[in-house]
Amino acid sequence: MSNWLKAGLIGAAAVVGLNLLGLIPCVGCITWLLVLVAYGCVGALAAYWMPTVRMAGPAAGQGALAGLIAGAIGGVVGIFLSVIQAAVIGPLQAEMFKLLPPEALSELYRAGIDPSQLLRPGPGLVGFGGATVCCGIGLAIAAGLGALGAIIFVAMRPE
Repeated sequence: MSNWLKAGLIGAAAVVGLNLLGLIPCVGCITWLLVLVAYGCVGALAAYWMPTVRMAGPAAGQGALAGLIAGAIGGVVGIFLSVIQAAVIGPLQAEMFKLLPPEALSELYRAGIDPSQLLRPGPGLVGFGGATVCCGIGLAIAAGLGALGAIIFVAMRPE
């Protein structure tokens, strides 16, 4: 197994763990930053496992591939988690919406907001679409941060 693949799989395990930890309310505000740090660390790990004479170009490629693997696996798991979360929370939100007093609903109408539109479309579909777009952007970020982490590691420890 190649070094960048090992580093990417280790990074994927870390990102999946952070995604699961991010399901806890208020903890998700911090875990996304830790995911970005994890991508850089994955790139540094891939560079660390390179042969002793490390050069910035090949190290950046190895780091980008490791970050891409970690980002792809973490992103796919993140998509499934967001769909599951939306499917569980969506009906609960609909039930909570029904408990609103009629005065609050009339205020929404006066503000130009149709309250029924707040519950459309299905939460699973919205969660899947948003997560898919974020996953695509996340792959580019993961590859870039993986390459950056590898370059910084090689600059600090070329041997």
